[in-house]
Amino acid sequence: MSVRPAVLSAFALLIAAIPCAGQTPAAPVPAAAAPASVSPEQARLLKSAEAFVRHFFGWAPDIKVTLGPLGPSVSPAFYVVPIQVTLGEQIQTGEVFVSKDGKTLLRGEMYDISADPFAANREKAHLEGNPSKGPADARVTLVEFSDFECPHCRELYEALKAVEARYPQVRIVYKDFPLTTIHPWAQTAALGGRCAFEQSPAAFWKVHDSIFDNQDVLSAENVWDKLVDFATQAGLNVDTFKACLSSPDAEKAVDANRADGVALDVSSTPTVYVNGRPLVGGDVETLDRFIDFELAAKN
Repeated sequence: MSVRPAVLSAFALLIAAIPCAGQTPAAPVPAAAAPASVSPEQARLLKSAEAFVRHFFGWAPDIKVTLGPLGPSVSPAFYVVPIQVTLGEQIQTGEVFVSKDGKTLLRGEMYDISADPFAANREKAHLEGNPSKGPADARVTLVEFSDFECPHCRELYEALKAVEARYPQVRIVYKDFPLTTIHPWAQTAALGGRCAFEQSPAAFWKVHDSIFDNQDVLSAENVWDKLVDFATQAGLNVDTFKACLSSPDAEKAVDANRADGVALDVSSTPTVYVNGRPLVGGDVETLDRFIDFELAAKN
């Protein structure tokens, strides 16, 4: 009998504890033991926390669980504790909070209520050097992490036309997050968008629209030629555009956007941030509500 379903279920339970609104998942814990500087009391705390999560999730001895090192949290009464769970080649990471008296383990998120919970998101987004439209001094900025091959991203693209009409005072910034493991031509399309932007920021949106409008006919085999066609229609210099498609600079720019998304815990597209407030999936009703809230809050 395979244990894979049970293992995946346990991993799913841990995923539910991973921060997703302004915090970065804990970095993978090294295979080595906790640092030698850990006090006996802290070592006992880590050991009891591991025993608890093993019991809570039903993780058998063949599942490796590594906790630590202990770190400061927003509450002086708790440590933040990175956790890594490994079975074969499957690895899942997250973090939990453990009270310093060793009596309480907390899953989920912890916030300093005296601070803006979305300020860190805005800092990590790195908007400069990316396509945007709308007022540069807008009180509300919508940052979209998107994948040109993603069907849900195309749905949001269509919906955003109406959002732009309703909220002309909002700035929209586009950032690449191609899901290369499931979308074979997404990276090439992202490069095409980047190359259009580098040659003409205004032309980016023409190429952007052409890609989404023709998503159904694009493929890994024809995407290069189609991008050249879109660039031609947008009035770009075709030779410059072709050279850019193969350039390391374009790839670095796309990879930098993806890295920003990873730092923000983006794992699916589209993911939108409204003044740093995350919205996975881009539901338009919720998007309108977030925009209205931000506009009212900043009056």
